Amino acid sequence: MRADIIRRIIGAYDDPIVRAYCWARFWVLRQRFLDEIGQYLPESGPVLDVGCGFGLFSLYYAAAGPGRFVRGVDVNGRRIAMARRAAARLTIDNVAYEEADARNFKGDGEVVAAYMLDIVHHIPPDTVPPLLGRLHGCLPSGGVLLVKDVDTRPAPKRWFTWTLDKLMAPATPVRYWSAEELGAALRAAGFEVRRHAMLDFLPYPHILYIATKRS
Repeated sequence: MRADIIRRIIGAYDDPIVRAYCWARFWVLRQRFLDEIGQYLPESGPVLDVGCGFGLFSLYYAAAGPGRFVRGVDVNGRRIAMARRAAARLTIDNVAYEEADARNFKGDGEVVAAYMLDIVHHIPPDTVPPLLGRLHGCLPSGGVLLVKDVDTRPAPKRWFTWTLDKLMAPATPVRYWSAEELGAALRAAGFEVRRHAMLDFLPYPHILYIATKRS
């Protein structure tokens, strides 16, 4: 059933290059991983997707959890426009998109959860702690921020991931954070943090951080 959701989402985009990108993203974060991440999202309430891009994962989590209202934020206006068109074609009405720079996100309105999937290593390091602080501010006590990103170890897996990142987005800067470093930044922002290792047959050093706002 959920595999069918992925096929429908990919089919909602006209541009063949975008569709190929969608296949690649769903190949890296395929259904098993999306559901591994999604188990930590509440079944209902407003959820924030930071750096939503074309809307792939927000559409998936909105379709998989009809009680959620997923709000996607991305700096790229073209991607936001395509995400809106895809949502309309799929008749998924519990999702909305906004063109905005996540690094300047002000936390205007409380959400029950938020997530960032492979976003941290693409934004300037000095903007990460302020962003984590803003996300902390828009969550209720006990609210969850999920951060899926790439560890710096082991080195061969990091270089494999760097190569694919550069193939998919050559002009986008890449700076990976070690698990200790990113965990410390989340704790400094006021979260309790635990890590969930996402084991893959492909050489990706995935790590999911489950960051809960302290009571």
